[in-house]
Amino acid sequence: MQTKLTLRLDEMLIRRAKARARLLGKSLSQMVADYFALLNEEAGQRRGSPELPPITRSLKGALRAGGVDRDDYLRYLDKKHR
Repeated sequence: MQTKLTLRLDEMLIRRAKARARLLGKSLSQMVADYFALLNEEAGQRRGSPELPPITRSLKGALRAGGVDRDDYLRYLDKKHR
């Protein structure tokens, strides 16, 4: 169930938040909801292992399907530093 929430914030902060939401293709309400959900996740993670930051979490496992391994990385470094 969704319900309305009224927040009182500095006008400049609201303008910047709305601009950021537009850049992300989200509504300001969705950004706030995402943040609250993140707070809830962090509270749960304090009991267990530490949570990865959002950007790191979104990248986790990205190369797994690409077939990149340690040898590929070492070849890349060798080529880069010649």
